[in-house]
Amino acid sequence: MKNLLQVQVIAEAGINHNGSYEAAKKLIELAKRAGANFVKFQTFEIDQLVRRGTEPAPYQVNNSNFVSDKSISQNDILRGLSLTSEMYRDLRTYSSTLGIDFFSTAFDLQSVESLYDLGQRIFKIPSGEITNVPLIKLISSFNTPIILSTGMSNLEEIHFAVDLIRKSGVSSDKITLLHCTSAYPTPFSDSNLLAIRTLQKEFGLKVGFSDHTLGVEAAIAAVALGACVIEKHITLDKKMPGPDHAASIEENELHQMISAIRNIEIALGNGKKTLMTSEVENIKLARKSIVAKKNIIKGEKFTEQNLTAKRPDYGISVSRWESIVGSIAKRDYVEDEYIADE
Repeated sequence: MKNLLQVQVIAEAGINHNGSYEAAKKLIELAKRAGANFVKFQTFEIDQLVRRGTEPAPYQVNNSNFVSDKSISQNDILRGLSLTSEMYRDLRTYSSTLGIDFFSTAFDLQSVESLYDLGQRIFKIPSGEITNVPLIKLISSFNTPIILSTGMSNLEEIHFAVDLIRKSGVSSDKITLLHCTSAYPTPFSDSNLLAIRTLQKEFGLKVGFSDHTLGVEAAIAAVALGACVIEKHITLDKKMPGPDHAASIEENELHQMISAIRNIEIALGNGKKTLMTSEVENIKLARKSIVAKKNIIKGEKFTEQNLTAKRPDYGISVSRWESIVGSIAKRDYVEDEYIADE
């Protein structure tokens, strides 16, 4: 990943191009306009990804409104949702022309090799591949930055994958974990955003968030919790047929999310509790001085009955209250007058 002083936003185009090269270009343009750092796709060879006749995940059927036959297989659903290597090469070039970084998630060994041959030098290991030893080892052998998504996994499984990556010689600074819930869409009750802090503490690695909730609130909250990467599915139209459109966001939401993330980054500050520049002009007017609660005669003792605290802090600060109470007035005071520093 590049400079992580700024939260990196990955606009996940995935398979939401529906197999159309022109739609893929429009998704890249959408991501660029909204201000994303990366646009990401998904690359797979169907015959290497899934056995013939494998039943689809429920969300793949429920979200794919073009599917009417409930006996349809994953192969049938995914077959029309892939792009060729030549298309990926052209899309990578197009992204570069627009000034947005491009990469794709590979789901099989052939696709990993193909993307590497195209010049890709950042790889994501998707949640479903966290136990896939051959794929993890191949990706790790490139010694490039790796994003490891952790949906559907526990700490033991994440340790297994991270250890495998590290044994291949990949340094910790090149590894980013993504907290993720692999449900499309993810209910807010299953988002478990505090797991971001658990992963940070457990692994000492950079941690981001792959967000599958509806809307943008969870992603924004994740940044406030310390996520340094946000991944969010994007679509040209949520009503398009396909398994991922319903859990994706359109351009206006992506722009809103990124704008909020940039504001949150600024608002997080440096963690030091100090007087801020914008507060300086208010400090005297907001704090209080010790003033006479009623007329006080010279020689009279200052007490809690004849003193009070009022704005502004132009006299003796009320922080000195205990040292003033009990002392003797060296002159007369009228009600509401500042007590002098005698």
